[in-house]
Amino acid sequence: MTDASVAVAPERGVQRTVLPNGLTVLSEHMPGVRSVALGAWVRAASLHEPRAKMGVSHFLEHMVFKGSERRSAREIALSLESLGGSLDAYTGREHTSFQARVLDEHLPQAADVLFDLMFRPALREADLELERGVILEELAMVEDTPDDIVFEVHGETLWGDHPHGYSILGTQETVEELSAADLRALHARAYRPERVIVAAAGNVAHEQLLAVLAATGWSDLKGSGPMEQFAVPAAVAAPPSEKRVERDIHQVHVVMGNVTVPHADNRRHPLLLVNALFGGGMSSRLFQKVREELGLAYSVHSFQSFHATAGTQGIYLGCAPERVEEAISAIRSELALLQVAGLTAEELAMGKQQLKGQITLSMESVSARMYRAAAVELFDEPYRPLDEVLARVDAITAGEVTAVCRDFYGVDQQTVVRLGPN
Repeated sequence: MTDASVAVAPERGVQRTVLPNGLTVLSEHMPGVRSVALGAWVRAASLHEPRAKMGVSHFLEHMVFKGSERRSAREIALSLESLGGSLDAYTGREHTSFQARVLDEHLPQAADVLFDLMFRPALREADLELERGVILEELAMVEDTPDDIVFEVHGETLWGDHPHGYSILGTQETVEELSAADLRALHARAYRPERVIVAAAGNVAHEQLLAVLAATGWSDLKGSGPMEQFAVPAAVAAPPSEKRVERDIHQVHVVMGNVTVPHADNRRHPLLLVNALFGGGMSSRLFQKVREELGLAYSVHSFQSFHATAGTQGIYLGCAPERVEEAISAIRSELALLQVAGLTAEELAMGKQQLKGQITLSMESVSARMYRAAAVELFDEPYRPLDEVLARVDAITAGEVTAVCRDFYGVDQQTVVRLGPN
């Protein structure tokens, strides 16, 4: 019989090292797995772009996969997939990230490929037009996907001229104007060791990770001194408003939402709890009312995001044009009830259990542990063991929940965007 103490071994925590060149390295060892998730985050993304260069961070993320000084695009694609692993990247609001998931024995290959992508990209003029076409197709795909474009329009409406409302992909106009010089300038400015965080989780010891990074060139990168702080305007949203965008499609897609709090704000946990109960699943108030009881929509849910400077919450709905007014009215009724009455004691207890379960289950993934390790640095917050996080959820009070419901869920506080037939 397996020793129970092995199955419930306590977390060892995240280890952190800052190399002499400024590169920050974090790792968490997870006994009992045979894989490693390795990622690198560059502190540069859409939030740091001028409007005229919107999409340049995403364009650069694409271009590094077109080839490096040592590998062709095909060789990059085969490098980890041929080993059964995976290689991926994304551009967000605050950072651009590259990640690999491999067997523990292939960690050196993953580190070498990520280094090649990030610090030795070819950025050839010949590849620029090809990839520009790919990104324009990506933009066209979003335009053809109404439940994507409605979020883009909502972000623009909610934030006005602030970069939080910029399209991460850019626009057709900005993408067509971006040059290889723009990409090289961003790469030279942002892809510096002091602006990069490396995080790993899985069957890897911290000393082993440091040795692998040294062997694959990460330690030899030349730093340029203290990290440059890219300028970002204060996060100020536009006043609540309503906007309608006409599209010749079968459904009306609606997003309503507003600005909440940054990642570091102590109200984040009660907001997460409210979101789970209000529209986070099949048992939520919105799903049960709008879909199950009234049969007004197939898809209705709430969402949240938290960044270093601001957060957002909102609701998405897709339904037939002739039923959209009734559906929006039902959502507004639920918002009004939530703002005035908050959650019942029974809902509060259930919400805590639900949130704790979601957090605990997510922590069984090496990728989730890698992201949690990176968050220690990205959001400048202390590492908290799982038990401490769960204790914080347990400590959420009815007063905290009442306060966030009052402050963020008022009907008149929501910016509303409708996209669909007139």
